[in-house]
Amino acid sequence: MTGILAIETATDACSVAVFLNGEYNERHVIAPRQHSQLFFSMLEDLLPGGNLVEYGIEVIAYGSGPGSFTGLRIAASAAQGLAFSSRLPVVAVSTLSVLAQTALRLGVIAAEDTVLCTLDARINEIYSAVYSYESDLAVLRDGPWACAPGELAPAGEGALSAVGSGCHFQMQFLPSLRARVQAYALDVLPSARDMIPLALEKFRRGEVQVAREVQPVYVRDEISWKKLADQGRQS
Repeated sequence: MTGILAIETATDACSVAVFLNGEYNERHVIAPRQHSQLFFSMLEDLLPGGNLVEYGIEVIAYGSGPGSFTGLRIAASAAQGLAFSSRLPVVAVSTLSVLAQTALRLGVIAAEDTVLCTLDARINEIYSAVYSYESDLAVLRDGPWACAPGELAPAGEGALSAVGSGCHFQMQFLPSLRARVQAYALDVLPSARDMIPLALEKFRRGEVQVAREVQPVYVRDEISWKKLADQGRQS
């Protein structure tokens, strides 16, 4: 069975998990702006000595966003560095899909629901996407978007359940959207252990990266951030 290390730091939650021999082990802390200080101690706690291959890790997964700019760089940089040093493949997983998966595991969403996943983008905008579930895995149906809460307009007319920090802006949602949302779960944050089923499926399908390809995903089309490989280069 594939061993996997998962890293999710795109939100206020700093979360690292391993899946080995069919068992999950995770460290998950709500610690805004402390991810860089916490990550390596979490990794050392889960995999003392840090030799991923010796422990049986075969692939590294990271939350590729959207989310906090700094948090995304931490996860991507850590995944890239570990991939280079261990010569392991990498799988990028949408943070919004991880949020959908966490909501399902926690029971705030049922497997038959369609879920609107939202994150507070902290600049009077939200990140969001719509998911449903197939074989208990989150599948993207619409999005993702970065927009003002009052501009969010997912396609369709069916009922939605909304999760995540972007739901704090629910009173700014369009009336048509509010009429579709049957329930809100505002305080759910993505957890690295819930990245693992999604990452294993992507790994099974061969959707992997090499270390140099690792980079965060930014939803805003109008902003063009530098890839990790371009950091420090003069324009």
